[in-house]
Amino acid sequence: MELVAALGAWPPGGQGVAAARARVAALGLPPALADQAGPLAPPAPEASLEVIDAQYGGILADSASVLVVCRQWTRGPDGSVAEGGCTVDVRLSRSEPRWTVTELHPGEPGPAVPTPPPAVARVFAEPRIELPPGAAADLRSGAVHDSVLEAMLRLAGPYTLSVSVVRSGHPLLVFGTTRPSDHPQGRAFDVWRIDGHPVVDPGTSRALVESFMRDAAAAGSYNVGGPVAIRGAGNQFFTDDTHHDHVHVGFTA
Repeated sequence: MELVAALGAWPPGGQGVAAARARVAALGLPPALADQAGPLAPPAPEASLEVIDAQYGGILADSASVLVVCRQWTRGPDGSVAEGGCTVDVRLSRSEPRWTVTELHPGEPGPAVPTPPPAVARVFAEPRIELPPGAAADLRSGAVHDSVLEAMLRLAGPYTLSVSVVRSGHPLLVFGTTRPSDHPQGRAFDVWRIDGHPVVDPGTSRALVESFMRDAAAAGSYNVGGPVAIRGAGNQFFTDDTHHDHVHVGFTA
């Protein structure tokens, strides 16, 4: 998260690749990582950044993917402030004395379509669905399936759901495999907080998480993952180390 903050925030006059490389080097990381900042480094004289959430995109014995969900504010030359943000897939490798960053893959949601699906407006109008900037841009791009949108709306009846990742910023493949992930295809979303309670927090009721997972399946998901082991017909539910900090809700179409 320190690296993402160093790349996505700078004081007045701190823009540009050279300054970004210096900030990265100050963290003891390869300065060349600044060249992978992409949308984290817009041409603005000043920027600030908030990390909304950081969740696993995958974890193995010697490598990991951490999805850093960001909100960013930039100040233009005229003093105007714009709000945006993205999700960054941060790749790490095990080393001593600590894991080290090897790659950055900032999400690129794509441009908004002139007429998004009608369900998009309904999702944006629902106060019980909390979307970070990257996920909101995914919806505006028109590349998210209606199955995802309708499931969000259905779950927003009994719950307040804080979404972390929808499409952009997620690994293209299920981490450590050759299987395509449902996320980049617009057929999945992750939830990091339910009714204000972070999924990763040991103090969060396991009954609440299990209830949410079961209701996600009832909303049409064929593949619900989370920190709770649930027995279900057709292996509809799963749990593993990657999903101890969020609930994954996936669809076939």
